[in-house]
Amino acid sequence: MAYKALDRIKVSDIEATGIPSTVAKQLHGKLFGIIRDYGSATPLTWKQISTCILNSNLPFSFHQMMFYGCFRDFGPDPPVWIPDLEAARLTNVGQLLERCGKEFLGWSYKDPISSFSDFQEFSASNPEIYWKVLLDEMDISFSVPPQCILREEPTGDGYPVGQWLPGAFVNPARNCLSLKNKWALSDVMVIWRDEGDGDTPVKRMTFEEFRSEVWLVAYGLETLGLDKGSAIAINMPMNVKSVVIYLAIVLAGYVVVSIADSFAPSEISTRLKLSEAKAIFTQDIIIRGDRHLPLYRRVVDAQSPTAIVIPARGSSLAMKLRDGDIHWHDLLSRVKRSKQDEFVAVELPIEAFSNILFSSGTTGEPKAIPWTNATPFKAAADGWCHMDIHKGDTVAWPTNLGWMMGPWLVYASFLNGASMALYNGSPLSSGFAKFVQDAKVTMLGVIPSIVRTWKSTNCTAGYDWSTIRCFASTGEASNVDEYLWLMGRAQYKPIIEYCGGTEIGGGFISGSLLQPQSLAAFSTPVMGCSLYILGNDGRPLPHNVPGIGEVALGPLMFGASSKLLNGNHHDVYFKGMPSWNGRVLRRHGDIFERTDKRYYHAHGRADDTMNLGGIKVSSIEIERVCNSVIDNVLETAAIGVPPPGGGPELLVIAVVFRDNAKLNLNQLKMAFNSAVQMKLNPLFRVSHVVSLPSLPRTATNKVMRRVLRQQFSQHSKDSKL
Repeated sequence: MAYKALDRIKVSDIEATGIPSTVAKQLHGKLFGIIRDYGSATPLTWKQISTCILNSNLPFSFHQMMFYGCFRDFGPDPPVWIPDLEAARLTNVGQLLERCGKEFLGWSYKDPISSFSDFQEFSASNPEIYWKVLLDEMDISFSVPPQCILREEPTGDGYPVGQWLPGAFVNPARNCLSLKNKWALSDVMVIWRDEGDGDTPVKRMTFEEFRSEVWLVAYGLETLGLDKGSAIAINMPMNVKSVVIYLAIVLAGYVVVSIADSFAPSEISTRLKLSEAKAIFTQDIIIRGDRHLPLYRRVVDAQSPTAIVIPARGSSLAMKLRDGDIHWHDLLSRVKRSKQDEFVAVELPIEAFSNILFSSGTTGEPKAIPWTNATPFKAAADGWCHMDIHKGDTVAWPTNLGWMMGPWLVYASFLNGASMALYNGSPLSSGFAKFVQDAKVTMLGVIPSIVRTWKSTNCTAGYDWSTIRCFASTGEASNVDEYLWLMGRAQYKPIIEYCGGTEIGGGFISGSLLQPQSLAAFSTPVMGCSLYILGNDGRPLPHNVPGIGEVALGPLMFGASSKLLNGNHHDVYFKGMPSWNGRVLRRHGDIFERTDKRYYHAHGRADDTMNLGGIKVSSIEIERVCNSVIDNVLETAAIGVPPPGGGPELLVIAVVFRDNAKLNLNQLKMAFNSAVQMKLNPLFRVSHVVSLPSLPRTATNKVMRRVLRQQFSQHSKDSKL
C-alpha cells in the first residue's frame, strides 16, 4: 500500500482510519506542529510523533499512516526508536562506560551511544578484561576463585582449545539466592497469577520465602538417595514450583534435564534416555481454561524413571500414581528440617554440568547439549547488557524450562536482581495482557507467533502496558507491521531482537538500548561475541561490507558448549569451517544479511532445520512422521518457508506419491497435521502440502531442501503457494 508523505496528509485522511472528526483535527494540528519543528521525514520527526501523538487507543492504520508516511523515502531499516543520551547513561552498559570508557577505549571514548560499537568490538577482542568486569558487575561469587579468566592452549591445527575460569568452583543457584547487593529479604522475587484468576491481585513471593522453598526442595532431593551429579528431569509448565525445583536441583549438586511440557511420550522418552535421567518432576495435568491436558500420563507412557508428581491445583492429585512414584507432598514430608534451615550449596568445578537441554539435529535425533556452570552467567550477562535488566525490574517471557529461554529467564532475572513474572496459563489471551499490566512488567519477552495472535485478536486492548521499558523477541523471524503494532502498545518502547542458540546459552546477535533500533532487525553482535558472514567463497566478508551468507562465530565463546552427549562436537560445530586469524570459526547454521546501514536481518536456516512457533525442529523428524501417515505416500520433504511479509516460518510438506496416485491435498494436510501434533508437538501446524513428481537430489542422493525452500519462497511471493 502506498502512503502519503506526512506533509500531504489531510484531516480527511486521518478520518478515513476511523478517527472522529474532532480528534482528527487535533491530531492533524499536532502533526503539522511537529513537521514545522523537525521536518516531514526525519528520524526525529518520527520520534516526536511516536511519543507525542500516537497511543494504543488510536487505530493501527493511523499508526501505519504516520510511520510509513515519515519513512516513505528513507529506504530500508528506518530507526523506529532512537536512544536518548541521558537515558543511555543510566543503563547498565552506560554506567559502566561512563566509569571505565576511557580505560577500555582510550581517548577515543566519547559517550555511551557514540562509543557503543567500539566497546562491543573491545569486548570480543579482549575477553579476559571484558568478562572479568562483567562478572564483577553482576557480583558473581566463587567458593574457589578462578586462576584466570581464559586459559587458551594454542594448537597447530587451528581448532580452539580454551578453558574459561579454570580452577573455579561455583554454584549458579547459590548466586541467584545470595543477598549481597541485589536482594533484601523482603524484596519480591516472583510474581504470578493462575489463568482465570484475573479478578484477584497477583500473587507475590518474597526473596526470603522463595529461598526457603528452594532449600526445602533441595533437602527433599537428598532423600532420593541419588549420587551427586545425577540427572533429574523437569517436565512441567513454567510456574513457581518448577522454578523452585530447577534451582533446588542445581543448588544440591544435581543436573537439570529440560523437557518441554508439550512433548509427546516418545519425545520425552528419547530425552530421558539420552540424559540418563534418574528421576523426573512432572504435574498430574496441565489446566488451560476448561481443558485438562494429561502430563503425568505422558511421562508414564514414556516409561520414565521415578516420577515426583505435583498436583496442578490444590493438594489432591487427579489420578492414582504408578508404583514407585512419589507425591510432591510426600517428598517434602520426608524432610526433617525447618524451611529456615539453610541448605549449603554444593560447589562444583566450573566445567561441571548444570543443565542438559536439547536442540534439533539434522539427523532427526535431538542434540543433547550440556550447559556447564559457566553458561548461566552468559545468559545473565546478555540480559544485563542488551535488555538492561537490573534490580527493581520485573521480567516476563512466556516460555518453558524445556527450551533454553526458560533457564535463561531464571538466570537473567535472578542474577541481575530482577523479579520474575510468571503467568500459569495461555499467553495468547486477554488474561495474560491483564497480568502484564497488574504485575507492572518492565521487560516483556515475546516470540513473533504470540504477537501475531495478539494483533489479530486485539486481546491487549484496554490494558495499560506503560511500565514496559523494552520488549525482547527471539525464536523466529519477526514481521515489521506486527512489531510496529507491538511497540504501539507500550508508547513505542524499543524491541530488542535477540538470536542465539541452546548451545550458546544465550545470543550471538541482538539489539541494544544504546543504538537506534529498526523493526525486525538486529543492530549488533552480542557483547563478547565475534560474528562473521561467509561469502560465496566460504570466507568471511569484511565487517564493514554489506552481504548475505551463513553466519560463523568466533570459536572461544564464554559459556558455549564444548561437548555433546550424543554427537561429535567438533564435527557438528567446526569440521569444514574456514579459519580466521589462525582459528577455525564456529558453525551456527543461520543465514544472515548485513545491510549498508549496519543492521542485520535473519533469513532462516542454512541446514535442514526450521523454527516453528519458536521451536527448532529438524526436517527429518517431521518427514519420518509424515511418511508413515498413508501407504500412498512414497516420500516427503519438510520445508520452513518465510511468509511474503516476513515473520515466522510456515511448514510446507512436499509429497511424492507412489505409482502416480492422486489424493486430496487438503485431506492429506489434515492427516499430516494430526500425526505431527500427536507424535511430535501439538504446537506444530502444516500450512501447505504440495505434490511433486520427485524431490531434487544431489549426486549422492541427498534431498536438496534448500532448493525447495527457494522455490517455495518464490511461489509464496507470487501468491501461488
